[in-house]
Amino acid sequence: MMELTERIEQLLGELFATDERLTDCFTVEISLQPRNKLCVFVDSDSGINFDKCKTISRYLEGHLDANGWLGERYILEVSSPGVGRPLRLWRQYRNNIGRHLLVTLQDGTVQRGVLKTVEADHLILAQQTEEKQGKKAASVFVERLIPFEQIATAVVKIVF
Repeated sequence: MMELTERIEQLLGELFATDERLTDCFTVEISLQPRNKLCVFVDSDSGINFDKCKTISRYLEGHLDANGWLGERYILEVSSPGVGRPLRLWRQYRNNIGRHLLVTLQDGTVQRGVLKTVEADHLILAQQTEEKQGKKAASVFVERLIPFEQIATAVVKIVF
């Protein structure tokens, strides 16, 4: 029997394929938490807004109620992953080009920088470093290639 999260992911795929307002949306994460709380994180190449979340929520509520998958009492939260949640999918990286990332590698080292490029198997961070130029130090940017297979977590950081 298909797990509830798989059913929800399948329903979302069908919705995103058929609703012209949601064709650039994609599922990031689905989790069922204690007390019948279903959390659905979605993203979009054009950005997630309240109307998209409302449309998705009502669609899922209709299926949850009609099929009784969570019983009569449940909590459904539909939202974008938001800043501070790790990036999970390639499309999320692509949507965050130009933003600051905090990347923790599999070996535990941490890299910070501005996401410059996203390719199929790696990303490139522009990292600010100090370089001696004569008697003075100058700030320069160095590009670092990081294969996705080496990334444990990557989080967008807001810089003020």
